[in-house]
Amino acid sequence: MKTSKFKVPPGKKIRLSDYQTDCVADLESKMAAGKLLDDNIRKMAELQDKLYAHDRYGLLIIFQAMDAAGKDSTIKHVMSGVNPQGTQVYSFKQPSAEELDHGYLWRIAKAVPERGRIGIFNRSHYEDVLVVRVHDLIKLQKMPEKLNRKGIWRKRFAQIRNFEKYLFENGIVTIKFFLHISKEEQRKRFLRRLDRPSKNWKFSAADLKEREYWEDYQKCYQEAISATSTGYAPWYIIPADKKWFARLVVSDVIIDTLQSLKLSYPVLDEDQKKNLAIYRERLAKE
Repeated sequence: MKTSKFKVPPGKKIRLSDYQTDCVADLESKMAAGKLLDDNIRKMAELQDKLYAHDRYGLLIIFQAMDAAGKDSTIKHVMSGVNPQGTQVYSFKQPSAEELDHGYLWRIAKAVPERGRIGIFNRSHYEDVLVVRVHDLIKLQKMPEKLNRKGIWRKRFAQIRNFEKYLFENGIVTIKFFLHISKEEQRKRFLRRLDRPSKNWKFSAADLKEREYWEDYQKCYQEAISATSTGYAPWYIIPADKKWFARLVVSDVIIDTLQSLKLSYPVLDEDQKKNLAIYRERLAKE
């Protein structure tokens, strides 16, 4: 699949209403997508092994979305075949008192994966230009009064771009996914959570409250994506009304990104190869 059509070009001002939420490309069925995803999971495991051995790059994968868009299940299914020892997942929720005493990127920087590993952010620093903006929570972040208003969002977009560029220039490659779900599909998923006892725990009254701000979130998302999709940390807008399709596209993008790094296993020099022969001989004689 050509993943470039889901990629937001740097500098492009987007409107989310221009992007499909129910696209399935030319896939014939959910089953066909499942087989392709299984193949991708195997490829990803091989590439992750090389990433770890190569130890020059790290991969940071960011998921953002409206409630019920499928972030948790996408992470669960797409990353099911990778080695847990080389992967870490962080879910960023409401900041603690300690985190509020620092800049908003402080807790993010602490969670960035080291070289050789894959880090997954379920929500991220983008919450600080989304929910904080929609609900006007900037005062809770203890910003100096003279700094917390004028041009604050433009400044934060620049800070985020600079932060992600810093990561890239230090070997941490960032890819960002916005799982694009329709308001109608969200409604259906909320109803399923209410109708199925095993899913009741996933529903909160806060979900309905946030739904009232749908249009505000859409505007903030499209502005944030437009301002922060770069060549070194691109955004991908993934149609998410069909979870099986979203998972396949996400896996394709991850594979494309890892393959672009030209990963390889370390090559031993001649002295090291000679030592291997000595070690092998020594073990054979035991």
